[in-house]
Amino acid sequence: MKQTIASLLRTALKNLASEGTLAEDQIPESILVENTRDKSHGDLATNVALTLTKQAKMPPRKLAEAIVANLPSSHHVKDVEIAGPGFINFFLNAASQFEIIGSILAAEDSFGRSNFGQKKRIQVEFVSANPTGPLHVGHGRGAAYGATIAELLKAVGYSVHNEYYVNDAGRQMNILAASVWLRYLELQGETLNFPSNGYKGEYVRDIAAGLKEQHGDIFKHSSAEVFSDIPADEPQGGDKEEHIDALIQKCRQLLGADNYLTVFNAGLDSILTDIRDDLVEFGVRYDEWFSEKSLSADIDKALARLQEAGHLYEKEGAIWFRSTTFGDDKDRVVKRENGEATYFASDIAYHLNKFERGFDRVINIWGADHHGYIARVKAALEALGLDKDKLDIKLVQFAILYRGKERVQMSTRSGEFVTLRELRNEVGNDAARFVYVTRKTEQHMDFDLELAKSESKDNPVYYVQYAHARICSVMRKLSEMGLEWDKQKGLEALPILNEEGEKDLVTQLNQYPEMVHNAAVNLEPHVLTHYLRDLASNFHGYYNSHKVLEDDAQVRNARLTLSMAVRQILSNGLGLLGVSAPTHM
Repeated sequence: MKQTIASLLRTALKNLASEGTLAEDQIPESILVENTRDKSHGDLATNVALTLTKQAKMPPRKLAEAIVANLPSSHHVKDVEIAGPGFINFFLNAASQFEIIGSILAAEDSFGRSNFGQKKRIQVEFVSANPTGPLHVGHGRGAAYGATIAELLKAVGYSVHNEYYVNDAGRQMNILAASVWLRYLELQGETLNFPSNGYKGEYVRDIAAGLKEQHGDIFKHSSAEVFSDIPADEPQGGDKEEHIDALIQKCRQLLGADNYLTVFNAGLDSILTDIRDDLVEFGVRYDEWFSEKSLSADIDKALARLQEAGHLYEKEGAIWFRSTTFGDDKDRVVKRENGEATYFASDIAYHLNKFERGFDRVINIWGADHHGYIARVKAALEALGLDKDKLDIKLVQFAILYRGKERVQMSTRSGEFVTLRELRNEVGNDAARFVYVTRKTEQHMDFDLELAKSESKDNPVYYVQYAHARICSVMRKLSEMGLEWDKQKGLEALPILNEEGEKDLVTQLNQYPEMVHNAAVNLEPHVLTHYLRDLASNFHGYYNSHKVLEDDAQVRNARLTLSMAVRQILSNGLGLLGVSAPTHM
């Protein structure tokens, strides 16, 4: 309906342009039409007269009067009023509002979708947690957000490529390999002080046990040999970073290249398989798992381009990127003194690779702790001659889990964390997927386990799903009564629905396509969860106050038709969230 009103306004502006009040090129491409907050001010309103007052060289209220005078007639519009300094308010005919119900029931699952994106290619990279341990509840929020964003973008016509960047190279993976090996040595009967900076989770012991079972004692060395000449760890007054780095080197030296790779891959493969399975079970799927190891040639290419453009320099034996030229707060090392590329160099190469694959837009969904990376990555894109504005970076605050009033601490190193799988087993996929996206990503989230499991109106996912199941229950009762729903007669009878609760539901149904569009283009799935909860709340209130299965067939069919349209929208919206729409509860 907003598009219909915008079209009427455009015609009026063109009429004014033909009179010379406006120039043709002053007519805006898009005309803002919004829902009114107060129904006494009509159903829809526009501020177009205020925005064009300078161009028309007349007061906004006078321009509003001219616009209204040039509006073509429409059976959708009952009345038009000018309010305040020049707002134009539209009062719609009730019959026009009801037209949406026929559209919903005809389009079914596809209702609310559009071709706005025109199949432009968007890459959405999300989660990308280091494969050094299982996914925890913090990662779950990024997974739910990324997957929902992808579905919303598809719903408005974009071609979306979901990607997980596997950090299978670098120091953290080497720390994991060393941790697995040391646990393996313990299983071989060696006594040792496990490094304070190692990975301590029970999953590391499990991987080590698998190594022992598959390879026997071929990786065994005495603890005395392993810890010979190793700097002291932090508890002994040393530096934990120097300690673990020295252990990694000793691990490499004693095992040799092939055996070290076996231990390394045992950790990587086990954890990556667990992450894949966890995400699939959570309803999150990727088109590509991109390996950091595969970037070797891309790193050389990216650094060569930066070198040729004069953006690299040498200092203290390292190679630096002059990122301050492009707005970063300091320059960044891309190659260490030993010639190894930094993690940032891999990041540069990965983003170059993304754009060379032809994506029109790239969306990175990162944890909030990566805030400092934004400026340097954007700087690198600009230095490479790429359009940095085609990269959107959304930061997701980790969810904070509470058991009662006690906050659960999460640390991958210590192993004291609640995994995503444990959360899903406790509250279910639906509750987790829905709750995770109920707030803006930049806002902190306290995940209330008890609320997520409760069967009450305070639990948003239960409340929405119950509305869907309730409508399905109504249809079953109808059948048990030996009656049928006549959809066509129901559509014809809709204008007899004049209760405020019915009007409110119809108004909400009319808002669904625009809501999906806004949630997608603004990357804000919380808009959808709020919409669904409001729609469910209004339906529950309506159902509790009015008898749907009326004896009067005309009223019954009309109310059933309205209810089935609500059911369809609830189903569509939940589907975009990756949440089920149960028929029984």
